Amino acid sequence: MTISIGRRSLLIALPGNILLWLIAAFHMLLAATLIAVLFSVSPVAAASDDACTGHNILTDLKQSDPARYAEVVKEADAVPNGKGIFWRIEKAGIAPSWLLGSMHVTDPRVLNLPPRAQTAHDAADTIIIESDEILDEKKAAAALLIRPELTMFTDGTTIEKLLSRDDYTRLEAGLKLRGIPLAAVSRMRPWMISSVVALPGCEMARKAKGVQFLDQKIAADAAAAGKQVKGLETLAEQLQAMAELPTEFHLKSLIETLALGSKMNDVVETMTDLYLSGDIGMTIPMLKTVSPDGEDEDSDYAAFEQRIILDRNKVMAERAAPILAKGNVFMAVGALHLPGDGGVIELLRNQGFTVTAVN
Repeated sequence: MTISIGRRSLLIALPGNILLWLIAAFHMLLAATLIAVLFSVSPVAAASDDACTGHNILTDLKQSDPARYAEVVKEADAVPNGKGIFWRIEKAGIAPSWLLGSMHVTDPRVLNLPPRAQTAHDAADTIIIESDEILDEKKAAAALLIRPELTMFTDGTTIEKLLSRDDYTRLEAGLKLRGIPLAAVSRMRPWMISSVVALPGCEMARKAKGVQFLDQKIAADAAAAGKQVKGLETLAEQLQAMAELPTEFHLKSLIETLALGSKMNDVVETMTDLYLSGDIGMTIPMLKTVSPDGEDEDSDYAAFEQRIILDRNKVMAERAAPILAKGNVFMAVGALHLPGDGGVIELLRNQGFTVTAVN
């Protein structure tokens, strides 16, 4: 597939970059909240597209292509620790702690914690989340303005200069549905804009109305109860990870996200269904089905996986360990950080903790 970027044309593998961006969107949906805060997105404007209209991609795939669906299930079954979003953390001599894989969305189905997770949260002495800065969005946004190079072009570049006329028009229309004028984000880096485009209208509408996403709610409830809330990363560190990937990669991802159009609603709905059923290991195999051949670009994926997933997994596990060592902790991090040989679960086990899935 050939895509025009400004006056340039790039021959790219569409499936690979869609796959990468959708994984990134799952991690970085907080960016959309920050944009809403920074630019005072109108809840009324955002609500113009507030109907959640997505359908489960895997349900359709199971009916239309049983063999391909069986491949997805087989790949998912091979993912270490790919089943379950709630885990018990134990070590001799200390009270048990708990680990929840979260999803950074405001969907009411996600906000309702499983009963055992809610009980563990309420009884815990300390709550760990990815970043405790999300407790105050406006303060977090203000802090990020001190590091404008992480979210914006600081050399006079604008998104208009980087996109073809057609893609620019499509971007303008997509942002308008979410109540955001393109001029307000024209100097933002492509991945920040993509984080908004990737959201279904209903999700953006809820964020604009001030509905907390799951991690925020967990932290806010804990703070209100007088519990300690500790973060494993700063927002600047999270944004730095995205900013370190090449701009060209982010541009391709933005264009391809636009090309998906309303299918993004189906993708997010399917990711939500997988989350609610605890089938986290099926997320990436499912994302590969978004494109006909399901192939990804090895070089892009390796760089992305290392910086956005594996590097951050190590940071989370290392910084969580001394807190977990005190016992009776409730820890919530993005669900896609949990599975795999380099996931948080295995990393905690390597540090001497016993980590067991809780049904």
